[in-house]
Amino acid sequence: QVQFVESGGGLVQPGGSLRLSCAVSGIDFTIATMSWYRQAAGKGRELVAGISADGASTNYLGSVKGRFTISRDNNKNTIFLQMNTLKPEDTARYYCNSGRYTPVRPDWGQGTQVTVSS
Repeated sequence: QVQFVESGGGLVQPGGSLRLSCAVSGIDFTIATMSWYRQAAGKGRELVAGISADGASTNYLGSVKGRFTISRDNNKNTIFLQMNTLKPEDTARYYCNSGRYTPVRPDWGQGTQVTVSS
């Protein structure tokens, strides 16, 4: 059974930083491309960042490029999203899934809420 367990969200002021984690089980993580998605209230889910299986290649949503960094630890079956210079428009629930540009698994975790507000 595939499981994605996201953590690290919270309330942060504009300009602040957060580091999200996603622990993955039930797939061969070392050969899986991975990605982070987010869904703001009343909006659809959008791709934020993707990463290759070896971590050497990444892709980002235009509005987060230069502020967010996706990475992974293949020894711990975990991906990360370092988010710097956060803006109110980054407020959303963040999820991870396998696949780099589109979600591969129909299963989604509970996500982790990020709220950027003063």
